[in-house]
Formats: sequence, structure tokens, C-alpha cells
Amino acid sequence: MDDDRSLVEATLARAPGAFERLLRQHQKLVWHLVERLVRHPEDTRELSQEVFLRVYQKLEQYRFESSLATWIGRIAFSVATRHLQRKRLPLDESFAGDDDDDGLDQISDGFDLAEAFADAELMTCVARELDALPPMQRALISLYHLDELGIGEIASITGQPEGTVKNSLFRARRRLRERLEQAMGVHA
Repeated sequence: MDDDRSLVEATLARAPGAFERLLRQHQKLVWHLVERLVRHPEDTRELSQEVFLRVYQKLEQYRFESSLATWIGRIAFSVATRHLQRKRLPLDESFAGDDDDDGLDQISDGFDLAEAFADAELMTCVARELDALPPMQRALISLYHLDELGIGEIASITGQPEGTVKNSLFRARRRLRERLEQAMGVHA
């Protein structure tokens, strides 16, 4: 948080290079989140720019109640989901559901995504099947497994309760596993 505080203060004071440093530190997260939701390179580019414009315009409103990455991720999520709503594209049918405890709030379901990425041929298949998932499921898997964010951070970014995030992540992983098994001709 001290690094966040000094970077924010430097940016607000318009110190040379401060905003560029902020952008470099968080551009990967913003790009991954927006790209996984909208799946269109030109839209991703424009929306990522919009995210950082909003970050710059609203930075004085950041209150250090969460990490700067979480705050910026929340803005990216909001910009991307509003874009999907304007285009009338579904975010994800399972994410909008209730937060009932149906026994799915465990994260581990026996499928090790990191191990799956170890094989280059399998990696191509995983990427193809991940791209075929609904936007929210792609985003959740990316945030959790690729960006290595915790459930709490993802909940803060998406504005959803942790239980909903856990259930949605479980469903996304199960759906990805099923797609991979079908694509590779494997039957459990």
C-alpha cells in the first residue's frame, strides 16, 4: 500500500513519469480483464484507453481502501461490462444468479489449469476452448489463474459477493474442463 500511496501522490502532484509508471504497472491487468470480456482487439484497445483516462480523471477519489490494482480493475470491469450492455451482449448467465450455497463454493475441483498449460499442444486447445466460454467465465478464469488474483480481489473488482465469485469460477472451470474433454476426446 505504501507503493500505491507514493505512486498516487506522485501522479496527483503531476510528477514527471508518474502516470506512465502507473500505466505500465497496471496495463497488463486492464488489458487481460477487458480483452477477456469483450474479445475484440479494437474495442479492447479503445476501452483500455478509456479505463486509464477514467483512472487519471478519478484518481483523487481513490481512498486506499483496497489495492490500487483492485481499484483500477474495478474501473476496467465497469467499463467493459457497460460496453457489453450497450452492445446487448450477454455477460454470463451463471454470474447473475443468486448466491445460494449449493456446495459449489469450493475452488478446487481436481482440474489443475497450470498443469494443463505445461504442454504446448494442450495449451493451444486450452486457449481455443477458453475463448469459447462466455465473457464473464473467461474473465474469472483469467483473473484467478493467469493474473493470480484472490477471490476477495476478484469480488472487489466485479462487485459480486465472494460466494458468487467462487460459484461462478467453479462453474467456469467445470465448463472449460468439459469443453476440453470433448475437444480432446477424453471421457471422465
